[in-house]
Amino acid sequence: MKKALKNTQLKVKKNKKRINKADHLIKKDFIISDDILKDISSRNSKVTAELEAGFKAIRMYPKSVTMFGSARIKSSDKYYKFAEKIAGMICKEGYAVITGGGPAIMEAGNKGTYENCGYGVGFNIELPFEQVINPYATHGVDFHYFFTRKVSMTFSGEAYIYFPGGFGTMDELFEILTLIQTKKIPKVPVILVGPDFWNPLIKIFEKTFLKEFGTISKSDLNLFKVFDISEKSAKEILKIVKKAKLRNEYKK
Repeated sequence: MKKALKNTQLKVKKNKKRINKADHLIKKDFIISDDILKDISSRNSKVTAELEAGFKAIRMYPKSVTMFGSARIKSSDKYYKFAEKIAGMICKEGYAVITGGGPAIMEAGNKGTYENCGYGVGFNIELPFEQVINPYATHGVDFHYFFTRKVSMTFSGEAYIYFPGGFGTMDELFEILTLIQTKKIPKVPVILVGPDFWNPLIKIFEKTFLKEFGTISKSDLNLFKVFDISEKSAKEILKIVKKAKLRNEYKK
């Protein structure tokens, strides 16, 4: 009787409809048309070329810090001036400061390294508005796709610094936080500049994400650190960058 029951159970499992099939077993003709497949195929070479160019550019700089922020903040703004200052301090310590190559915060980062170290690394994106490569970006790569640019900019930074920004900056921040949270990358320093900008968002993390819905853990609130704009903060940020583990040390 037990043997018969066991065999019955196996039969049920075997004949049960599978929900998650291997990709190659699913017929997709009714989902993806030939035109879409051809379009994807035509994009593959461009995507590959952009990723290769981005990775080659990163390999030129053994140590790097990636700086993110708005493309709309004016050069007279306090955040522009602080980004310029921090970038200059970091490059003097032998780190490349990588930005998105555009105006505002990105320009400030490139200007800081250009005036202090003689170069600026910018990973520019082709857009119909806003994004024009700034005059201080002397080295870098032009990207058509946002995702190839983001992968390249976040590929191997020793630290990531975020200034106030819009949807793009939020996307770049959540990408890194997710990768650290899920242990896809090591816990690298994530520095948020500007309590007046970031604290309202952090309150949402604490009240809505953590307390009301439980969609994050309490420890996730330790994945980043907020700094104000001051001489003391500049020194603390530089200290964090210098103490951060180098990318090649994670392999050891």
